[in-house]
Amino acid sequence: MSIFKENLSLDGLRALQNERLKKTVRHAYNNVPQYKKKFDEIGLVPNDIQTIEDLHKLPFTTKEDFRQNYPYGMFAVPMEKIARIHASSGTTGQPTVVGYTKGDLDVFDEVVARSLYMAGARPGMKLHNAYGYGLFTGGLGIHGGATKLGMAVIPVSTGMTDRQVTILNEFKPEVICCTPSYAQFLAQECRKRGIDTKDLALKYAILGAEPWTESIRNQVESGLHVKASNIYGLSEIIGPGVSQESVEEQGTGSYIWEDHFYPEVVDKDTGKPLPHGEQGVLVFTTLTKEALPVLRYWTNDICSIQYDKNSTLPYIKMSTIKGRADNMLIVRGVNLFHTQIEEVLYKVDKIVPNYQIHVNRVNNLDTLRVDCEVKEGVSVTDEILMKQLRAEIRMKIGIACDVKLVSPFSMPESQGGKTQRIFDTRDVY
Repeated sequence: MSIFKENLSLDGLRALQNERLKKTVRHAYNNVPQYKKKFDEIGLVPNDIQTIEDLHKLPFTTKEDFRQNYPYGMFAVPMEKIARIHASSGTTGQPTVVGYTKGDLDVFDEVVARSLYMAGARPGMKLHNAYGYGLFTGGLGIHGGATKLGMAVIPVSTGMTDRQVTILNEFKPEVICCTPSYAQFLAQECRKRGIDTKDLALKYAILGAEPWTESIRNQVESGLHVKASNIYGLSEIIGPGVSQESVEEQGTGSYIWEDHFYPEVVDKDTGKPLPHGEQGVLVFTTLTKEALPVLRYWTNDICSIQYDKNSTLPYIKMSTIKGRADNMLIVRGVNLFHTQIEEVLYKVDKIVPNYQIHVNRVNNLDTLRVDCEVKEGVSVTDEILMKQLRAEIRMKIGIACDVKLVSPFSMPESQGGKTQRIFDTRDVY
């Protein structure tokens, strides 16, 4: 399909990136006061950036830049050229506001269409879109790309699980897009209602908006009888469709559409660029955005990037997200991501995929407790199960923790949005 630029060689990609980078840097400097200020403070001018090899000269962009320029101060075009506005939820502070020109929306549709195609979707299929519509970029972003690909979109949005299950059963969509935790929840709900998911038309699940593991993939695939792949994106960069895992190459990473979004991985402490294959903070520079050009955006997501010698496409791949630099727990001197604990829990048959991690400080000592929801028929006082979980978690993360079993359906369930897993109350003291 033409959306892939199939004939683009790696050398051709580099030339395209260099050309687009120079244009983007000039555009940002000339039209976004925050970038002009940053450049001037370090004595940098747009002509200093000629190729992607010069990217390290540029300062990073962070969420704080967006907060300081709320709502529209990061926009590089006048408001009459803005075709759509989205915003983050603002749960961690001032919402991040992003804008799109008509040209930006065309790019958005293109990269999402690429992603859906790589995930197995094809023209003529029906897409059950369970991402939220509204200010969140997920719903409308997926919708536009699916329309461009030639799919029939069922705009279900989030929540109202009874309706979701009914539509899956009666409308016969072949593809579903949602968060991985909600895909797990839908599989459970189908079972509770006596619906055999083998009888659904679903073939592919495209999951994103929160980190997930191979264990979750296995649960989703067996629970919904689909092939599941990861879609990745950030509203500051464009939304979903920044990268996508190929359904034919599961477990080898996700293709980054780097003709539009140039990736780096940098050391989380020093900011120095790291070689391909090393793990650090993922950083993006947009190469084609008009309304909101972003230079070296610090995503806080921890991963690595590397070219796959067996790939049929010229684009680099990113690994799965191990966690977020700002959500990395340091407990008793040990670096810990919740996905490490998750990998243990999803291998235990008596546990359902719903848990919380609680970190506290008692008498100047960090404490760690994992609350696990048990399946129906399992006692919350099952000492053998708790002992097993404590031992396996300790073996995985290297430190001891407490385990609390909670009754079925007692924890908040995903209703399509991101699920909060970590509760760190140490800052209170």
